[in-house]
Amino acid sequence: MKNFVSVKWLKNRLDDGNVVPVDCRFDLQDPDKGYREYKESHIPGAVYADLEKDLSGEVREHGGRHPLPDLDTFVRFLGSLGIDGTKTVVVYDAQNSAMAARLWWMLNYLGHEKVYVLDGGYPEWLKRDFPVTEEIPVVDEVVFEPAIQKELAADITEVQSKTKNHPNTLLIDARGEERYLGRTEPIDKKAGHIPSAVNHFFMENLNQGKWKSQVELKERFQHYQDKEIINYCGSGVTACVNVLALDEIGKKSRLYVGSWSDWSSYDDNEVETE
Repeated sequence: MKNFVSVKWLKNRLDDGNVVPVDCRFDLQDPDKGYREYKESHIPGAVYADLEKDLSGEVREHGGRHPLPDLDTFVRFLGSLGIDGTKTVVVYDAQNSAMAARLWWMLNYLGHEKVYVLDGGYPEWLKRDFPVTEEIPVVDEVVFEPAIQKELAADITEVQSKTKNHPNTLLIDARGEERYLGRTEPIDKKAGHIPSAVNHFFMENLNQGKWKSQVELKERFQHYQDKEIINYCGSGVTACVNVLALDEIGKKSRLYVGSWSDWSSYDDNEVETE
């Protein structure tokens, strides 16, 4: 699998200074929980990236609940983790790859190609009884030089234009079916989905926390190979799991970062339910 490494692969490289594990554990209901858990126990050598403090920017009226951070600030953050173009980054979480996939996508967006998701995440590491530590590593800061891949992102203007009269463009909604259908909406201003979007729940890319095979992923997305795909979710996090799944089977797609939380913040945007 081209975007994943096994826990055994990482265990065998814990002493390799060119491999940087990044712990992305985060709980949307308890924003400090991920860092608390990191301080208690993590993969040796792992640094920590917080979804809301490090991987997201300031929330405004529009733009979604997890907009991208200021580019210069984020680039400095990566440098503070010891990440530059020479490093191989392995991202992990305990949330079915959702948070890890967000950082995977952000690094790809900045042109960093040597980034992988740890298959099974921290739960798989613990299951194998591999070593853990509470020691926070001392990191030599470096300079990360971005090469932005603008084609990996889509903004609201483009999404608005492509919901109509663009048969070759497909929107994929990564949220659960109940939210997609508008039967419930616990967070955002409106319930429902962007007109014309299809629903592929992000967790269905995995089986009990581990990633499905390329063959299984191809079967899941086989009807969309000739489409331009724009992915979204609630706030631009779990949609990255679908972006990752599609990339794994050789299909480049894009992320609407603002996602439903941005779309639903505009009174004039049309909404579909059921």
